[in-house]
Amino acid sequence: MNEPPGLTVGCALFVDIDGTLIDLAPRPDDAIVPPALIAELVDLRTRLGGALALISGRSLSQIDRLFGAHRFDAAGSHGYEWRTEAGGDNAIAPPAPQLAAVGDRIVKEAGSLTGLLVERKQYSIALHYRAAPDRESAVWELARAAQAALGSGFHLQAGSFVVEITPAAAEKGTAIERFLQAPPYRGRTPVFAGDDLTDESGFQSVNRLGGLSIHIGRSETVARYCLASPNALRRWLNTAFRRGKDVNEQP
Repeated sequence: MNEPPGLTVGCALFVDIDGTLIDLAPRPDDAIVPPALIAELVDLRTRLGGALALISGRSLSQIDRLFGAHRFDAAGSHGYEWRTEAGGDNAIAPPAPQLAAVGDRIVKEAGSLTGLLVERKQYSIALHYRAAPDRESAVWELARAAQAALGSGFHLQAGSFVVEITPAAAEKGTAIERFLQAPPYRGRTPVFAGDDLTDESGFQSVNRLGGLSIHIGRSETVARYCLASPNALRRWLNTAFRRGKDVNEQP
């Protein structure tokens, strides 16, 4: 799979965070965004006329804590909530009222699973087992029971050593297409970088729209381009505009 071409001022850039912009941390709260990377994103946003958004499984509040004083356009909770500079914070629907009770039950039942981290978010619950990969089957059993209790409005989303119980309406591809319907994104060539199964719907949307889909890592994907690691993506972002004449080339 080819390395991606560059960016032009006619692009709209969408970037996943964990495992894409930054290396995966043992725990979500341990993740750090280097100040130099934030400065690079601010510069890219200016070059792109504001058409830069973070697309993440993290909630908007978690994204803001990670990036400090810099508020970026973003889709959080896998696209279930989103923010633009012009439109403020939005969500498809309020949090499910039964989510808190199901979360309490998961925390109680997970007590016997050493190494499992239960991450409770406003709209979803993520079960991280990176510290205990041998617990995968037990984690999935717990997640399936929780999803059944929540009903058809929720589904299970697999990731890198994580399974997340998310609203069925949450999808990164839909989030990207939503951004592209409004300024400053409308009419631009979409570029999306991601690393995980949760990013595949984003790649599919961008491919269909004639944009650049960039997978970080080496696993099977529908993305058309590939970079080996978050560090490789950061290097590409740093030089992307010097290579922008090739933005519409296909692999």
